[in-house]
Amino acid sequence: MINSKIKFIESFFPEKVLTNDMISMEFPTWDSSKIEEKVGVKNRYVVQENETALDLAYSAASKILERYDKNKIDFVILCTQSPEYILPTTACILQAKLGLNKNVGAFDFNLGCSGYIYGLGIAKSLINTNMAKSVLLVTSETYTKHINKLDFANRSIFGDAATATIIEVDENECLHEFVYGTDGNGACNLIIPNGGARNIREDDPVLLDAQNGNKRTENDLFMNGPEIFNFTITTIPKLINDVLQKNNLEISDIDYFIFHQANKFMLDYLRKKMKVDSEKFYNNILEIGNTVSSTIPIALKECLEDNKVKTGDKVLLCGFGVGYSWGATVITI
Repeated sequence: MINSKIKFIESFFPEKVLTNDMISMEFPTWDSSKIEEKVGVKNRYVVQENETALDLAYSAASKILERYDKNKIDFVILCTQSPEYILPTTACILQAKLGLNKNVGAFDFNLGCSGYIYGLGIAKSLINTNMAKSVLLVTSETYTKHINKLDFANRSIFGDAATATIIEVDENECLHEFVYGTDGNGACNLIIPNGGARNIREDDPVLLDAQNGNKRTENDLFMNGPEIFNFTITTIPKLINDVLQKNNLEISDIDYFIFHQANKFMLDYLRKKMKVDSEKFYNNILEIGNTVSSTIPIALKECLEDNKVKTGDKVLLCGFGVGYSWGATVITI
């Protein structure tokens, strides 16, 4: 079997920053200190009105192509829930903007917080089956475009960002076994009700109470926080056990853990429940917020740069959220 490995990771953030103080100026009753303590976010990057996920994706991919020969890429996969158009696929437009060869494959896939795990699995499959030798995996999300301006709860959580990862043929298999899961019964708990084929986007939507003074319409993102939390704490510990078992590993064999950066409280809860030392567990979304499918690659890049993980380390990656969708794998650095 042909083996694969992550070679390079880059990230890109918009220039505009939304701070807790800025949100407090709009909503004087909103306690920014409590949000920072519980959610773990102080600042987040947000796109401008005319800035899209494609723009962020192009910038992230351009950074990685400064040190990687674009002619080696033979597949582009783009994870986003903020596509440029309903059709064509955003990955096709990205291929042209990057000036990649026309004999590359390219497609989008619509996933949120589990997206990077799925993307790595797809890239591994393409390489292991000799359909590609070099895959450009891009995650790019602009959830802030989906959030109502009066929904300060969700505005305090989410930020915008993009990442680009090169997965390439390698002598050793460094992307190990994957475990995936899905429960579409939870779809209603993290959803944008209008805008698809089922419910058209309304021109004059009714403003709804989204609890605790937050407001939204059916055109906007809705998140049932308590239900998302319950799903996570019941599903993810089993997922970790399953992926360790599938890779014939014990939890003590893992050098570092990188989970989707949903919020500080949730990550603290999961770490303690799994009895993982805080020094082996990434938890830092203070300056960027929850960037959905980009949180794991951003965290992995930061851990590599800060020498929290090094060559030969085994790192457990875990993503979970909207769908419900979840996935995990173990990689060797």
